[in-house]
Amino acid sequence: MRLLVRERVFAVGDDYWIEDADGRKVFLVDGKALRLRDTFELKDLDGRVLLEIRRKLLGLRDTMVVERGGEALATVRRKRFSLLRNHYRVTLAEGTELDVSGRVMDREFAVDHDGEPLARISRRWFTVRDTYGIDIVREDADAALLVAVAVCVILLAEKEHDGS
Repeated sequence: MRLLVRERVFAVGDDYWIEDADGRKVFLVDGKALRLRDTFELKDLDGRVLLEIRRKLLGLRDTMVVERGGEALATVRRKRFSLLRNHYRVTLAEGTELDVSGRVMDREFAVDHDGEPLARISRRWFTVRDTYGIDIVREDADAALLVAVAVCVILLAEKEHDGS
């Protein structure tokens, strides 16, 4: 499954659609304005909230939390002891860990589990400058969760890059 994401999707307070390879709307990213922290909702075509994405306010490292139905599903943060600036760790609620690495600011990175690719994020597939794709490699993968992970990692990298 390949999804099309437009760069502006990460503007808090704005709503943007994520489309499939055929241009059909799949997910709505609903940015919540007037909040103390970065907050997004990932919705389906019918407007049902699939996931909530929040930036934690307190902590030693910037952290994003993905929730489903009010329960924490995943925690995303930059890997603590990594020589690579763009290396993130996703800890799922049941303890499984995913690795995210690559050139996040260039939108060229991967999400892996135990060395097996789950998703590849890339601009190479598109000619439009502010567009990139999320290629979900495994058919049994949770597409909404992988979209949320990409949103989190990009937002964390941008906050770190901007120093905010």
